[in-house]
Amino acid sequence: MEWRDEGIIIGLRKHGETSVIVELMTREHGRHMGMVKGGRSRRMQPALQPGNSVEITWRARLEEHMGVYALEPVRLRAADIMASHLALAGINLIGELLRLLPERDPHEGLYDMVSAMAEHLGEGDVAPALMVRFELAILSELGFQLDLSACAATGATQELVYVSPKSGRAVSRKAGEAYKDRLLPLPSFLRHFSMSDTPSRAEVADGFRLTGYFLERDVLEARGTGENFTRRTYLAAANVIERDLTGRREQG
Repeated sequence: MEWRDEGIIIGLRKHGETSVIVELMTREHGRHMGMVKGGRSRRMQPALQPGNSVEITWRARLEEHMGVYALEPVRLRAADIMASHLALAGINLIGELLRLLPERDPHEGLYDMVSAMAEHLGEGDVAPALMVRFELAILSELGFQLDLSACAATGATQELVYVSPKSGRAVSRKAGEAYKDRLLPLPSFLRHFSMSDTPSRAEVADGFRLTGYFLERDVLEARGTGENFTRRTYLAAANVIERDLTGRREQG
């Protein structure tokens, strides 16, 4: 068995005395692991770091085997990532979120998002908003897509400022006014986003509160997973740790 692909390194662990197991997010083969022989050598270590983009050849006798990688570096970002607390926390959170998905399950859209995010991980005015959108995409890929296109009560598409914690659907300002204390805020950048946008810290915090609520309720609790320390570390690095951002529910 052999295939070629491109990928971004999201994790590593030692294997034996000289090798490493490399975890990649690949374009066509999803989150995928393989062994790199001699990966702990001084020559290989600069390339084998989280956040780096590589071209890979994977070989194994059978498809279900872990297999062996031959890698060629394409874009080395590790030095910049290691120099930024926000970027380092960001690549760690990306890895944790991708591990919610089955291994070897292709998600080309997520790969493209990670590729774009990798270039901005240390930019405090851009990276946190991108991370919120990535969490929304993860929820969607897991089958828990939020419907932010129209008001759940009236069908209106204007002034959508809330999300129902029960249905995951948007709610307009008028329809939700009487129940706003029980609704989640919907920041506008999640409906209309471009790289030139710079959402306020409060808007980004509202975004993380929204995604955190549904990640905890629909994904983490079902798996018996406790509080996500990696996510909390990222929120602290992004300076949006306040306002109940762990996703813990206050609604009845």
